[in-house]
Amino acid sequence: DPGQLPITPLRESNGEWLRLKIELPGYSVWLRAWQVQVGRIKLYLLDSNDAANFPEHRGITSELYGGGSDLRLKQELILGIAGWRLLTRLGIEPDVCHLNEGHAAFAVLERARRFMKKSGQPFEVALAVTRAGNLFTTHTAVAAGFDHFAPTLIEQQLGRYAQEGLGITVRELLALGRQDPTDDWEDFNMAYLAIRGSGAINGVSRLHSQVSRRIFEPLFPQWPEQQVPVGHVTNGVHMPSWDSALADKLWTHTCGQNRWLGTNETLECDICSVSDEKLWQFRIDSTHTLVDFARQRLSRQLAVAGSLSEEIESAKHLFDPNILTLGFARRFATYKRPNLLLHDPARLMRLLTDPERPVQLLIAGKAHPADRAGQDLIRQWIDFIRQPIVRQHVIFLSDYDMLLGEQLVQGVDVWVNTPRRPWEASGTSGMKVLVNGGINISELDGWWAEAYTPDVGWAIGDGREHGDDPSWDAVEAEQLYDLLEHEVIPEFYTRNEQGIPVRWLSRMRASMSKLTPQFSADRTVREYTEQQYLPAAIAYRQRAAYNGAMGTSIVNWIHSLHEKWGSLRFGDVRVQSSETEHHFDAEVYLDGLDPSFVRVELYADGIGGDVAIQREMTRIESPDGDSRFGEPHWAIYRLSVSSTRPAAHFTPRIIPNHSSVAIPLELNLILWQQ
Repeated sequence: DPGQLPITPLRESNGEWLRLKIELPGYSVWLRAWQVQVGRIKLYLLDSNDAANFPEHRGITSELYGGGSDLRLKQELILGIAGWRLLTRLGIEPDVCHLNEGHAAFAVLERARRFMKKSGQPFEVALAVTRAGNLFTTHTAVAAGFDHFAPTLIEQQLGRYAQEGLGITVRELLALGRQDPTDDWEDFNMAYLAIRGSGAINGVSRLHSQVSRRIFEPLFPQWPEQQVPVGHVTNGVHMPSWDSALADKLWTHTCGQNRWLGTNETLECDICSVSDEKLWQFRIDSTHTLVDFARQRLSRQLAVAGSLSEEIESAKHLFDPNILTLGFARRFATYKRPNLLLHDPARLMRLLTDPERPVQLLIAGKAHPADRAGQDLIRQWIDFIRQPIVRQHVIFLSDYDMLLGEQLVQGVDVWVNTPRRPWEASGTSGMKVLVNGGINISELDGWWAEAYTPDVGWAIGDGREHGDDPSWDAVEAEQLYDLLEHEVIPEFYTRNEQGIPVRWLSRMRASMSKLTPQFSADRTVREYTEQQYLPAAIAYRQRAAYNGAMGTSIVNWIHSLHEKWGSLRFGDVRVQSSETEHHFDAEVYLDGLDPSFVRVELYADGIGGDVAIQREMTRIESPDGDSRFGEPHWAIYRLSVSSTRPAAHFTPRIIPNHSSVAIPLELNLILWQQ
């Protein structure tokens, strides 16, 4: 209900509500615009609940992820096309458009159409110009997670837009969203459209970029997986939004009020100066606050459910702030394995109820209304908690939301995370405990795969992928129990004469000092700015100048390469090896193609995780007596490389060469010597 939210209608200069029209087959959809002021940032929202629309269409924007493909496509048309038009109406012309996931990928088309209208250029040139200013960030770790639509649905909804707005055929439009542009039966994939309309792609963690390269490899045939053009900027969280009042006080006293406004370079040494006594008191106070919250929330939860008054009163006295408190909260989906802790209920019960070193567990989460398997996982926890001996040690808090999540990350001693690698692209819940002194025990997946070192937390898994093998789930469940029993719990309860767990605080201090700056939004935004936004803005302005002159040049260059590529070939490749070097001579037939249009390289795959070797060969004049001397369009390319690796590891190849074009993202041609 907009009346219950801090949003206001976006008005025209004459006071009228700003409204946009997007034409769909046989009818138009009117969209109202709303504005939210978030600090210094304006957030614009589009709303189809306009009186001018048919009743059916007024609900297009009413539900996220609802309905079938037809509704989802309409939502994404509105988000991408009408979203870009709204910016245009407001006089906002960004150099950089950051597409988070493929949902908004139609903005690629509308941005190109807008440039066509302004410059008079055809779609192909407009796309070459505008894509340089588009960044695509994928958040999906499985290929099935990308939105895709039947060709007939795309033709129905976008046929007129393609022909009249973009000046291309529907088949040409569909090709932008297909792995095989010539396959008329293949669905239209929104992620593929985003890739073909962007100047850079990134995943949201180092591991996720590796997973994404594997997913997108079919779009770059014959290119090594390692060179599929997906970089990474690991997610971070806005620490001031997630630190507790107690954490804010501690950090302010140690690092200053403006600690998050700089580059965070001094935070590590600053937080290390906090005494054990002060750090431990902060941790005790934080758990007290969480326990008070959990008691109140659970008692209200039971009252709403109609529980007995004795049960409600008992909830107000559950948990002990001095007991090791584990937190586990997330969407209950099978790949997140929220029930890995329940693999051996008897062993878990023994860990929780140990009279000398007890443990308490706070759980929260939701399952999608259509996810029966996720709902079953919740029921398993509820059944476990109903056992009288367990009830004192485990609380399940329903109606999981940001407020509940905030309280949990601020107060737990240990945050538990058990996804099935590599299906958690990044994950951010574990990042939110860092600033509050919580410690992570997590699968080596997402952000934790690059964050983990033995001094900052605990890890389960072997750093490899095992699919959904139940036997491996059992192995990792045992690892989790063993870590809790032999490391986590003893470390928490081993105290010095002052009652302080010195080893625990050492790990807590390392986690706070090393990881909080590293996984804050400050670092994330700085990396996006330096690595993506500024280069994209410069590239877009260069291509857009003089009505897209560089874009025209790039398109002509691409056409030249496509025309000649099929006739390029290697002749003889000769290798002479010494104790220190391999000397390669490769004959290359260019069929009259400008030699500056290509780059001839020696390539060798990386070994043991090392980066691949990729060295440019030098073009030389054909020497007297050479087998190709005197024949037109032949050239010899030469290079010497270290003989630390066998000559057989190296293969000559030809790839496109242009200083202003991202290869292979914008042109995926490649030719290997056979």
